[in-house]
Amino acid sequence: GILYTLLDEANAHAILCHGINCVTGTSEVKFRHPAPIGETIQISAQLIRKTHRAAETKGTLTLKDGTIIAENTSLFYIVGKTRISIIWDMDGVLVDSARFHFAAWQEVFSRRGVKFTEKDFIKLFGSRNDFIVRSVLGQDIPKEDIKTITREKELEFRNTIKGKAKLLPGVSRLLDMMKGNLKMALASSAPRENIDLISSELHIEEYFNCVVSGHEVAESKPSPEIFSLAAKKLETNPRNCLVIEDSPLGVKAAKAAGMKCLAVSHSHPQQDIIEASAVVNTLEDIDLLSLLKIVWES
Repeated sequence: GILYTLLDEANAHAILCHGINCVTGTSEVKFRHPAPIGETIQISAQLIRKTHRAAETKGTLTLKDGTIIAENTSLFYIVGKTRISIIWDMDGVLVDSARFHFAAWQEVFSRRGVKFTEKDFIKLFGSRNDFIVRSVLGQDIPKEDIKTITREKELEFRNTIKGKAKLLPGVSRLLDMMKGNLKMALASSAPRENIDLISSELHIEEYFNCVVSGHEVAESKPSPEIFSLAAKKLETNPRNCLVIEDSPLGVKAAKAAGMKCLAVSHSHPQQDIIEASAVVNTLEDIDLLSLLKIVWES
C-alpha cells in the first residue's frame, strides 16, 4: 500500500508540473522485485503522452543500483488547462546586479554634487530611471536633463557589469524546470539595452516567450502596467500569472495587476515584502510544484 501511494503521488506531481487540471481515471501497478528493508528507494515519474482529453504518466520505484521494485502507468482525464505563466523581474531576481546599479547611480549623482546613499538606493531599486531621477533631484527637473542623466547612468552600468553578471542561486534550476512546461516573460523596468546585454551574457534568452522593458510602459512600479502588458503578450489571464519579484514596489505592482507574487528577500528584508503571496530567502528554497501551488492555493 505504501509503495502504491508513493507511485500515485509521483504521477500526480508529474501532471501538476505540466500545469494540467485533471482527475485520475485508471492506475495500474506492477511489482517487479521485493523492497529490502533499510534500502534507499528512488522515485521518478514523467508525462509520456497527452491529448486534448487525457494524459498518461509512468512512475518507477528503483533501488540505487537501478533494480526496478515497482512501476505503474496512470491515465488522467483533463478537465481544464490552468495556463499558468511565470513573469520574472530581472535585477535582484534573475541576476545579482544591485551593487552595479548603486555604483552607477552614485557616480552620476556625484557628478552633480548630490549625495546618493545606499538607503536611498534600496528604497528606489526596481523603479524606472525617470522615477528615480525625479525622486532624487525633484519632480520639476526638465525631461532633457532626465534623458541625459539616465543615459550616463546606463552607460556606466553596462560598462561596469559587462563580463561580471551572474545568475542568482536557484534561478538556473527553476528556468530549466519551467522551460517547455510553462510560458515565461521577462518584465523589467530596465532599458531594453540592459536586458539584452544581461540575457545574452547569461544565455537565458531562449527561456522567455516575451520581454517587456521599462521603455514600453508609461508608468513605473508600483503601477501594474508592466506586468499587465506581460500577461497580454503571454495571452494569459492575470489571475493565472505568478510574478517573481524582490522589491516592495514590484510586489505592490504584481498585486495591483491581480497576480500572485513570490518575493525573494535578496535585496530587501522580508518585512518589506510581506505583502507577497509567499516569501523565500533564495530561489534555492522552492521547487516547481511549490511555486505552482502559490497560484492554485493563495
